[in-house]
Parts: sequence; C-alpha cells; structure tokens
Amino acid sequence: MKRNLFLLLLLLILSWKGEGQTTSEKLSLDKGWKFFKGDIPFPIVKGHRESYNNAKAAGATAAASANFNDKTWQSIMLPHDWEVEGEFDKNENVSQGYRKRGIGWYRRQFKLEATDKGKHLEIQFDGIATHATIWLNGILIHRNFCGYTSMYLDITALAKYGDEVNTLAVRVDADAQEGWWYEGAGIYRHTWLLKRSPLHIVTDGVYAQPIKIENTWKLPVEITLENSATSTTKANIEVSVLDAKGKTLVSQNTQNEIGILKKEVLNLNLSVDNPTLWTLENPYLYQVKTIVKQGDSILDSVVTNCGFRTIRFDADSGFFLNDKNIKIQGVCNHQDHAGVGVAVPESIVEFRLRKLKEMGVNAYRCSHHPPSVEFLDLCDKMGIMVMDENRNFNISPEYMNQLRWMVRRDRNHPSIILWSVFNEEPMQGSEQGYEMVRRMNAEVKSLDDTRPVTAAMNGGLFAFKNVSQAVDVVGFNYQMQSYDRFHKENPTMKLTSSEDVSAFQVRGEYKTDKAKNIIDAYDSEKAIWGATHRNAWKAIAERPFLAGAFVWTGFDYRGEPSPFTWPSASSFFGAMDLCGFPKTAFYIHQAQWIKDKPIIHIAPHWNWADSVGKAIKVMVMSNADSLKLLLNGKMIAGQKVDKYEMNTFSVPYQKGKLEAVGYKNGKEVSRTKVETSDEPFAVQLIPDRSFLNGDGQDAMPITVKVLDKKGREVPTAQNLIQFTIKGSGKIIGVGNGNPNSHELEKVNQRSLFNGLAQVIVQADEDTNRIELLASAESLKPFSLKIPVRKATIIPFVKVINSVVELNEWHISAFSDNKPNPTQEVAENDMNSWLPTKSAQLQLFTEGKYALLRTNFSLNDGSKERKLVFKNLVGKAEFWLDNQLIFKKDHNESTTISVPFNGQNKSYKLVVLIETEKNQRAGLGGLVTIE
Repeated sequence: MKRNLFLLLLLLILSWKGEGQTTSEKLSLDKGWKFFKGDIPFPIVKGHRESYNNAKAAGATAAASANFNDKTWQSIMLPHDWEVEGEFDKNENVSQGYRKRGIGWYRRQFKLEATDKGKHLEIQFDGIATHATIWLNGILIHRNFCGYTSMYLDITALAKYGDEVNTLAVRVDADAQEGWWYEGAGIYRHTWLLKRSPLHIVTDGVYAQPIKIENTWKLPVEITLENSATSTTKANIEVSVLDAKGKTLVSQNTQNEIGILKKEVLNLNLSVDNPTLWTLENPYLYQVKTIVKQGDSILDSVVTNCGFRTIRFDADSGFFLNDKNIKIQGVCNHQDHAGVGVAVPESIVEFRLRKLKEMGVNAYRCSHHPPSVEFLDLCDKMGIMVMDENRNFNISPEYMNQLRWMVRRDRNHPSIILWSVFNEEPMQGSEQGYEMVRRMNAEVKSLDDTRPVTAAMNGGLFAFKNVSQAVDVVGFNYQMQSYDRFHKENPTMKLTSSEDVSAFQVRGEYKTDKAKNIIDAYDSEKAIWGATHRNAWKAIAERPFLAGAFVWTGFDYRGEPSPFTWPSASSFFGAMDLCGFPKTAFYIHQAQWIKDKPIIHIAPHWNWADSVGKAIKVMVMSNADSLKLLLNGKMIAGQKVDKYEMNTFSVPYQKGKLEAVGYKNGKEVSRTKVETSDEPFAVQLIPDRSFLNGDGQDAMPITVKVLDKKGREVPTAQNLIQFTIKGSGKIIGVGNGNPNSHELEKVNQRSLFNGLAQVIVQADEDTNRIELLASAESLKPFSLKIPVRKATIIPFVKVINSVVELNEWHISAFSDNKPNPTQEVAENDMNSWLPTKSAQLQLFTEGKYALLRTNFSLNDGSKERKLVFKNLVGKAEFWLDNQLIFKKDHNESTTISVPFNGQNKSYKLVVLIETEKNQRAGLGGLVTIE
C-alpha cells in the first residue's frame, strides 16, 4: 500500500546521487521536544539594566531564554495537540468543542557539526495552532499569526556549532482563535531542519505547472535561487522531466551568477510530447528534477511532482477535466480525527481520503484553511481534486503574505483546481469586499494564472457591487433558491456550489430524541439554511451550468455541534462520524455518485426486540434500476429506484433477516442484508491494513466490534472495551463517533457507540510485531497480532538531554591588581563591563586579572547541582552570590566541576581569572549547570 509518499520522496531526494552528492539535507526535528502546558510569565521589566538588556538581541528571559531549565517538562514527540488530551468543560467554548485551549511552551535543543558552518540553515514549522512566538538561542526570530501557515526561518547567522547547544523555544497562544470549529493547540504538524549549500534553491522555489497550448504541452519552470555565501557564486542549473518509471524525457540547463546575499529568479521552458494525463482514474505524475551544480559537485537538488491536465469551467456546462465534462462530487472537511485531534498522522489522512473515495467523492474543499503538504501529495496520487482555501480575509501585508505563501507552496499540485480566497464574509455584498477580492485575485494570478479564483459566498450575490464580480468562478454556499435566478441574470459567469447540505445525523440512531441530543440517520433533519443530502444533490445534478457541489461535511468534526449545545461536543453534519464510520448519508452519496459498480445498503439495523409487529421505517440506498425487499426469505415490497430520494418502506418488525436485492435490466446485480443478533459474546478487532511500517510514524485505525455466539455483529452494543499493547508500540487515540460522548481520547479504553469504536495504534521504530488485546466484562477477549515491516526511518536531528548552558557573560577591564569579586556594578553602567561568551578565551594584554560575570535562574526544584566549566584556563576563584565556593590554583586547561546546593531563584555568578600578561585564559569551553 502506498503511504508516507511525501516522506519517501524526501528520502529519494536526499539519497539521489549524480556526478556528485548533493550537500542538502532535510532532517526531522519532531523528536526530543519538551512541553509545558500553561504560561510562564516573563518577569516585569524594572530598573535601568533590566530595561537595557531586555531591548537587546539574545536578551530573552524566562522560558524563552537559552539557559532556562526545562528538566521537569514533559518529553513529547511531534506532531502534538494538547487540547485533545484534556477533559470536556461545559464552561469552555462550544464552537471549539468544550475543550480548554490556553497557552503552552515547547523547547528543543540540538547541536550542529562544525562542518555545518558556512551552510545555509533553515528551521521549518509546518503548522502551529494558533499563534506562535519563536526564539532561537534567546533571540526572537518570528511571530506567526496563523495556525495553518508554515514558517521558514533562516537561522544561518544565529546558529552555534560544535559543542555549543542551540535552543529553540516556542510559546503557543491557543487562546487566539481563527475559526468557529475545533482548531487544536500546539505544534501539530511536522518540524524540520534544512542544511543547504550557500547557493541553493529556496523553499517552495521551483514552480513547474504544465500548460497546453493548442496541441503542444509546455512546461515552464521557474527557479528561485539564493546565495548566502560571502562571494558571488556561479552555477549551472539543470532541469529534467522524468516519467513515473524514472526515465528522463527532456532536459535543459542554464548558467547564472548570483550575487552576495541575493535572490535570482531563473526561467526555463521545456516541451513534453504526448504526456500521459493526470485523471481521476489514473492520476499519473511526472517528476521535475532541478539540480544546481558547480563543476561535478551538486550543490542542491529538488524533485517536484507535476501532472499534465487541463481544467476548465464553463458558464453553461460546468466543469471539464481534460475536456471531459465531470460533475464535482465534493465534500468540505476540517482536519481533526478521533483520538488524535489535529495532530493527524499521514497514514490516518490517507485512510480518510480512502473512505471518501469509497463514498464516491472526487473533490475536497479544505475548510477553511490550507491543509498540510502531505495531504496535497496524497490527493495528487489518489486522484482527488482540491479547492485550496485561504484562512483570513484581509489585504493587510500580514494576511496577503499568508495568501502568497499558500499559493507558492501549493501551486505545483495537479490536484488543485480552485483557489478560494474566503468563506462567508460579511463584506461579500459590498464594494469594499469587491475591491479586496479584486486585489487578492490579482495577487494569486501573479503567482499562478493556471487556476481560477473563487470565494464561498452565502449572500450578497445580487448587490450592485459584490464579490461575485471579482472572482473567476462564483461559489454558492446554501443558495439553492438562487441558482436559477443568478444564472439567468449573469449568464456568462461560471458557477459552482462551494458548500451545501448541512443535514444532521447520528450514526446508528433511527429515532430522533432531541431531549437527548439525538437525531435519526434517515436524512430527515437539516439546518434552517441547508437541505437534505438527497435534495441538495438533485438541485446540482439537474443543472448543467453548476460545476458541482461540496457537501458539508464528509466527516464529523469537534466543535460546532449544531443544532445543540452541551453535552454535544462535536458536529452532526458528517456523512461519516469522527472515526470515519459511515452514516446513512455515506450510502446515499454512494448511490448518487458511483456509476461503475453496484451499490446497495439497508438502514436501519434489525435489532428491535421491543417493537415486534410495529412498523419500522426502512430506507434502501441503491444505484440499481429497481429493488425488492425480503423479510425472512419472503418478498414484502418492490420499487423502482429513486436515484435522488432513495427508497423507503414501512415494514412490521419480525426477528430474522431483512434483505434488499437490486436489479438492472431485470437481472440481479446487488444484494445486502441486516440480521437480528443475540446478546454480545465476543470482542472483535478489524485492522485497516495487514501491517504497520516500523518507522515510528505509521499509525493504523482498528475497528472495534462485538459479536454474538453466531458471529453476527451486535449493532446496538455499548460495551466498555479495554485495550492493552504488547510489543514495541503504543495507542495514540481512541474514539467511537458519539457526538455526545465525554470520554477521554488519550487512554486505553473506550465504550462502543451503537456497536462500534476505534483504537489507533502506532508502531515504534525497529520492531517486528505488536499485539493489541481487547477485552470487556463478560465477553470473550480478542488478540490482534500486527506485523511490523522494516522501514526506512526518516533522518532526525539527534536528540540531546536538556542542557542549561551559561553562554552570555560580561568581562571587566583587565587589571594588575586583584579586583573585588563582590563589587557591585552601577545600575546605569552599561560600558565598563563588555559582553563576551563562553568557549572564548581572552588575551590578557593589559593586566593579569579579570572578572567574568553572569546571572542565571533555577526553577526545577533540585537541591544538589553543579557548575561545570569545560577547558577553563588560568587560576580562578568562583563566587556565587558573593560567596566563594571554589578555587583553582593552576593555569592549565581543565574541566572544573563545582557542586552547590541550589534553590529556585536568581543567582549572580562571578569568576575571577588570574594569568600571566599576554597569555590567553578564561572560559575555554562551555559552562553548564548539571
């Protein structure tokens, strides 16, 4: 099975060799983080010295400081969502799913080899929810104001090498909200360290989007190079197009000279004859390999996937892919999943996309923000079209940069067919809104003019000046009543439904009880602004001028539990629940959308012991021509299939087997059944796949059921199931799809909800098998052995133990007379003591004495500590808070370990150094607290 394709592609890039090996590396930073839930306030700045230091580079204090002690913090691996770990709280935000958000801190330390000096270094954060402030080595390097944009942070000028430790500190403000749905909290996407040649291709610096001109396919390639070297650099740039087998089809090269600290954009234009097209059925991908060379040495290389396809929206006939008229059968989705929140492993993203394909989905709207790059890679490979959506509607510089980032990052993906600049903005029916979108559209076109721009409008369509006049394709949200009028009044405009339906269902429930926040799954209830799944699709299917629809939603999601509030904590809109278990809407869309295989499904289950002889509403979803319904082998009804409304029957309940049979041209093409089961007898576990990959990343959803003694599912079971892992693996989340459940999700147990639950397991690195045990009171347990395949482990930045490093010092003037180590420095004296660093010997040219001073704070509660001075040269006295604690009586370079009993407070440390004149002495190595 194809999985983690992006990561495998990355490894291919890193390992690829031509005439020489690329100097570029992309290393995961996901391991080795420390996390603290809650805020750590910065000290209030008072006094002249504190104010002065606070305004200087590397002057960060508290948890942002490089020498902060995070020893007691929780050790975690990214991606991480702390919100999903918490309990439900009635007093928290209903729209965010009644989970506490708040503030959190992350820290990660790492070392760089001395050989890395001179390379271009970049830290990447793929996504942090919600707002983030980031420091490196006590220097503020970035503030990010969107939970869905990536951060590419050049640390070349700030990095330390050799034994010196680099410290990343991230303060995450998840009280800040951008959406009205569950957004998660924390560093929930991947983190990376990139090491590149000084002359390199910038991140997202290759743009290769095929264009068909008449009968010829052109592939213009734009490459952005950057030179961080200290001299102008010449290079040869070679671009090749490879087919899916790795065969080179065409190549072209150019030479260029890049100035010091300059960026240059180069353009090449290639032609490809008769390419295999990217289609929904065969999403064929080519690779564009871009290589930067000097002589035989490869300085940098990037492999970019691309697909040859044409897209076209027509005002009368809808949407065309490769000149084939296709109805968009789309869904809108947020990104969270049961058990894991928004920190969703790529394998779970792939699972969700497979479930959507199974439903008949051919398009996905990223609601309402850019997705992960791994998601888009999967859509490219699985043949799913994408509406990529901007989060914030604003044309200020900050928010226009967010829009530019989205387009630059995503514009190579053939799956993307639409850029969406907003969702349901109050200014959509105003001249201001029109002018804003006009500018956003122009900005998108400056970066990618191969795709149309849309905006999801839920009003303002008939205002004299409105957003529909500034987009390429008009997006309708819940505007069924306006389809015909708008098309009649604007016959040249291209139209699609960008969001519709908003119907309510609870999986496995067939009797509405609003007092218990339960809505039946017969597609009978909808929001006042929406429509049923059946009616909404009929309105789209019967209007050729509409390109298609995006159903709200494919999956349930946390938060926004319309039409209810507490205790409901997740939505009721999905065609599937939070786990990806299908509701009746799933099968309705299968019957509506799938044409190439028989579809038939019965709702409800057939366990109604308290309703013998009473009429049960039965709905059959089928894409056959006609169907028959049988109860215990006897035909009770037959109907012609209604391809929009489906078919309903009233059946007096009898215990046994209810069957539906579908016919086409008088021949049976499909058959399904529901059967009465007895009491639960045994637990059953059903893995999504037959194996896991042992890369430490792969995760698998496992379906949990109970069976009766005859092996039949019990669809009404609510048993509490306990899970135990044997072997090298872990449970990373549990769920059951119940929108009213308040059970914890990061535990080893879960109640079934209407017969189903889900447990997500993840294998550790370098293991060969894990075993999952499931048990419940009075039921036969189940043991599932999952083979774990050996897999290539993504290269990681080495994890080091937390180090408190005292790196920032001040040195006094040199003196021939022994100075007083307890002397105080005047509050306004910023000049008589000069800043210096550890691992930096001083030349004693003007005297044989000098004082070195620093301050540090302790906060971990430990009593016994020691100060470690590596390679200290010269005689020395060590004074802590004006008390002499140790002496060194010789000049030789030595590592000194000075024990002391510490308290959680701030300290002043002074080291008196004595040596001969014109000799080097002082802190020759790192100074740490252990």
